[in-house]
Amino acid sequence: MSEKLKIKLSIADRVYPLTIDPSQEEGLRKAAKNIEQLAKKFEQSYAVRDKQDVLAMCALQFASKIEQRGIDQSEGTLNATERLKALDDLVSSKLGVK
Repeated sequence: MSEKLKIKLSIADRVYPLTIDPSQEEGLRKAAKNIEQLAKKFEQSYAVRDKQDVLAMCALQFASKIEQRGIDQSEGTLNATERLKALDDLVSSKLGVK
């Protein structure tokens, strides 16, 4: 059983103490850094000062990327399935398999 690690992450001028598995530390720190960078970008680009609005915009940005990746993967899987079926049909027709 691995020992838990206590870390503190700063997001939107607030510090969040967390107790995590050591294997999660790098991902959480990178995620917090990405949120901070995106929040700063939104604050500068759109003159948004309310942290809740900035964080909501960050959440929407990250969630939409995840959803789009899922859509893209579904389309890619469908395309691959169609191509495999066409290949199977071609091989079957050349081998005389019905």
